[in-house]
Amino acid sequence: MLDFLAENNLCGQAILRIVSCGNAIIAELLRLSEFIPAVFRLKDRADQQKYGDIIFDFSYFKGPELWESKLEAKPELQDLDEEFRENNIEIVTRFYLAFQSVHKYIVDLNRYLDDLNEGVYIQQTLESVLLNEDGKQLLCEALYLYGVMLLVIDQKIEGEVRERMLVSYYRYSAARSSADSNMDDICKLLRSTGYSCQPGAKRPPSYPESYFQRVPINESFISMVIGRLRSDDIYNQVSAYPLPEHRSTALANQAAMLYVILYFEPSILHTHQAKMREIVDKYFPDNWVISIYMGITVNLADAWEPYKAAKTALNNTLDLSNVREQASRYATVSERVHTQVQQFLKEGYLREEMILDNIPKLLNCLRDCNVAIRWLMLHTADSACDPNNKRLRQIKDQILTDSRYNPKILFHLLLDTAQFEFILKEMFKQMLSEKQAKWEHYKKEGSERMTELADVFSGVKPLTRVEKNENLQAWFREISKQILSLNYDDSTAAGRKTVQLIQALEEVQEFHQLESNLQVCQFLADTRKFLHQMIRTINIKEEVLITMQIVGDLSFAWQLIDSFTSIMQESIRVNPSMVTKLRATFLKLASALDLPLLRINQANSPDLLSVSQYYSGELVSYVRKVLQIIPESMFTSLLKIIKLQTHDIIEVPTRLDKDKLRDYAQLGPRYEVAKLTHAISIFTEGILMMKTTLVGIIKVDPKQLLEDGIRKELVKRVAFALHKGLIFNPRAKPSELMPKLKELGATMDGFHRSFEYIQDYVNIYALKIWQEEVSRIINYNVEQECNNFLRTKIQDWQSMYQSTHIPIPKFTPVDESVTFIGRLCREILRITDPKMTCHIDQLNTWYDMKTHQEVTSSRLFSEIQTTLGTFGLNGLDRLLCFMIVKELQNFLSMFQKIILRDRTVQDTLKTLMNAVSPLKSIVANSNKIYFSAIAKTQKIWTAYLEAIMKVGQMQILRQQIANELNYSCRFDSKHLAAALENLNKALLADIEAHYQDPSLPYPKEDNTLLYEITAYLEAAGIHNPLNKIYITTKRLPYFPIVNFLFLIAQLPKLQYNKNLGMVCRKPADPVDWPPLVLGLLTLLKQFHARYTEQFLALIGQFIRSTVEQCTSQKIPEMPADVVGALLFLEDYVRYTKLPRRVAEAHVPNFIFDEFRTIL
Repeated sequence: MLDFLAENNLCGQAILRIVSCGNAIIAELLRLSEFIPAVFRLKDRADQQKYGDIIFDFSYFKGPELWESKLEAKPELQDLDEEFRENNIEIVTRFYLAFQSVHKYIVDLNRYLDDLNEGVYIQQTLESVLLNEDGKQLLCEALYLYGVMLLVIDQKIEGEVRERMLVSYYRYSAARSSADSNMDDICKLLRSTGYSCQPGAKRPPSYPESYFQRVPINESFISMVIGRLRSDDIYNQVSAYPLPEHRSTALANQAAMLYVILYFEPSILHTHQAKMREIVDKYFPDNWVISIYMGITVNLADAWEPYKAAKTALNNTLDLSNVREQASRYATVSERVHTQVQQFLKEGYLREEMILDNIPKLLNCLRDCNVAIRWLMLHTADSACDPNNKRLRQIKDQILTDSRYNPKILFHLLLDTAQFEFILKEMFKQMLSEKQAKWEHYKKEGSERMTELADVFSGVKPLTRVEKNENLQAWFREISKQILSLNYDDSTAAGRKTVQLIQALEEVQEFHQLESNLQVCQFLADTRKFLHQMIRTINIKEEVLITMQIVGDLSFAWQLIDSFTSIMQESIRVNPSMVTKLRATFLKLASALDLPLLRINQANSPDLLSVSQYYSGELVSYVRKVLQIIPESMFTSLLKIIKLQTHDIIEVPTRLDKDKLRDYAQLGPRYEVAKLTHAISIFTEGILMMKTTLVGIIKVDPKQLLEDGIRKELVKRVAFALHKGLIFNPRAKPSELMPKLKELGATMDGFHRSFEYIQDYVNIYALKIWQEEVSRIINYNVEQECNNFLRTKIQDWQSMYQSTHIPIPKFTPVDESVTFIGRLCREILRITDPKMTCHIDQLNTWYDMKTHQEVTSSRLFSEIQTTLGTFGLNGLDRLLCFMIVKELQNFLSMFQKIILRDRTVQDTLKTLMNAVSPLKSIVANSNKIYFSAIAKTQKIWTAYLEAIMKVGQMQILRQQIANELNYSCRFDSKHLAAALENLNKALLADIEAHYQDPSLPYPKEDNTLLYEITAYLEAAGIHNPLNKIYITTKRLPYFPIVNFLFLIAQLPKLQYNKNLGMVCRKPADPVDWPPLVLGLLTLLKQFHARYTEQFLALIGQFIRSTVEQCTSQKIPEMPADVVGALLFLEDYVRYTKLPRRVAEAHVPNFIFDEFRTIL
């Protein structure tokens, strides 16, 4: 019959593909379970209030129209819904595809069974497939994997969350309308079961069997599979465990499969006493905690509680006397084998001859070790015992007492066993690879010895006193030929012949009285030794390695191993060289990957890479987690070094008197620093002893591990320092901003200095790591803070700054800001608030309006530069950009609301427009016209003023940041500053030239040059924030005249001061001039230039008309409002760096000259 797994056997290949797909689906479910968006859990109040109305469970399907109409009634809900869709559709789709693949899997399996029954596969029936060794394995696995999928989904993705995700997918995806969508079936299969994995949660009635029966499966197939599992050893594992007491371990994989599959036929669990008795006696006579897939553990005492027959059958196993007997047996075994293993691991004990002579003994020791570790780890695991269940607690306490359980001792047994296994495997692999060469060598040596002896008895060789003996000569020649004729490929015959040759050589020695001649005896003894070696060598078989692989399986501890993490870390801290032993344990754990990957590999499935990457990645993350103790301990020592260097050790001056030498020597503290530094280098040595290791398919380089570990610890500590250091009390007078920044600066400097100090002892580039990681922390926090202003949020898994290996910690927000950068920004905005402070442009300083005390100045930004570096200032700048955009958007919606929807305001504006047009003319009776318009629109200016001032205030801050960045860039990297400036000028010149002559080159659409250089220029402060376009705008009616009216409405609140320029008249009615000018300027910049042109023309007309009126009324001095308007034009020209003629186009020269004399 054709091999079942052959490529051209369609029947075998079909079921192999299904099983391979099943393993890949479970890996995808496990992978996704770590990425469930928190909002779908609706755990905290904030999420419930915000998203409760747009995230639905399956109750939605009872009346979707009702729910949708509720959403449509509220525009803000629709907006939130749309935003939620944009942010989550990608991940929800990924989940849906995983759920869909579970449903497709069972549909495919059912179709395969139907095809088998209908005779689609020629000569194959369900019965014949179950008789084939590979066939029965695959059919059993196919059903078992489906059960595991359902259990994994329920354990890892709660029922409510699944329902909410499915409904969200249904609402947001276009696929629901397509005819081939099987959304209904998927929803039926995966609707909530009521199960919860929280400790103490009650199990739903008839769970999981009702869940398993949601998609019907051929009953005769289920009962035949159960029959096979009950009677056969389908994986032939018993041969690897010949001892009867190891039987339940040998059949453990099969037992797990049977446990899952029994839920498909619950009647056996409920009523079939005899069958359950047989199952328990065969599989669970001495164990009741089992691992069902990749370390998911189940306690049968709890799982089989609701089933009468199963519970009764298990009672014998759970009888306290049996529990006591098993526990004490394993305690004795583990003590015995631990001593044996420690003996084997002594230097020089495991030699080649010793191994070859004692293969059975060594394998038995390995079996005992692994079986004892398995039993003790599973039966003492916390995860398998519900603390609220009295009976389980009692059994566990009994085990702990009788096995004298000590996790440290068990862990050391695991370590030593892994090390012993590793050494044995490596030596065996080497012996296998050299097997044939050695055998040929021994054969040649033995044959040559015999030829030499034949020559001796020929009487030609001058060997002392040996008489010629032709018979012996011929006999030895024949033996030599016989040895040469031994065939390596036919090992059985060669072995038999070798034994006969050894006997013949012993007999010849006795019969021909050859003992008297020592040299001849020596030759014979040597040949016999070579022949013995040949027998040993031919016995080196690959089966031994396979048995070791089967026996050493640690997949049951895939999750349990985590409970030993603290013990591992403690032992590394005490003795860093422990890492070498741990390496063997990690490699032993990696053997667990064979289980899910075997079928995927056999099926040549493209999923092989992603599944092996997922499991290898999980394992590597665990290795990192364990070894993280090394960087942690290093940083603990580092903090002590920082303290000693900053507080205790005095800097040695360049010149000092010799009698003061003793004071500066400070031998105590210096010895302490040396001791701590030595400890750090010992830790480094420890991790580097691990050697490069292949864990699954991921290569783990210890140097990289150490560097990543150091980065992770640095990120953790720096992020915490930034979070703690920048929390402000808004009520504090004066502000805590500067003291906190100084304090944080000192902390960061301490980290920086000590990190640089340590680099040579750890062999890393500290400055590079410091720059990279601090910039990553700040950029990540800026990104998270800016998420508040974005519709489509950047999730952690999408962020280019967040990393799985070196994660940046997230802290719970302490106020409206999400991160420290938000708190810093809002604190700066709070203390420079234009309602409370007055900004003096020439001094770059803010003063309090009431007390006239200095609040802060440009020194603030140099302090931020010192504390947070360029990235900090740059991040602050980006955040201010987002805030300005938000303010401008709010402004536009306010403009719509208070001006364009208010009839009276519009009428006033219309009247004014008629009165002032054309703009070149002079308005007669100007005072009356202007002030009546202002009076009628009085109510709108308060909100307007606030919006404009906020934007202006942020623009001033952006200017200060750009100054600071540019200043420090010119100082610290003058070549970069010069190169950027020249490149910028050259680019602008080219672009201008292109606009004058379009045949000249211009950067193409897909050229990222302009975009990339902008980032550099902003980081170096070579840009003008006032020229930036923040938002896209449409045409707005009345826009220039509203802004003009707004400006002249504010002028009476201000007065001109010779020293300070325009200042506020009354602190009770606060207006600050620079934010007002810059706010208006920024606002106008967002619109078409003709609006600015009209706005300036209106101001010019106002100045001309008012001056005209004063002249006609013979008022000698210039009115204050005109002075203000002229000052506005002056400042406007100055800030925008435009030529003077822009202002002079609207106001005659002589008025400006007159105005200058007044100043």
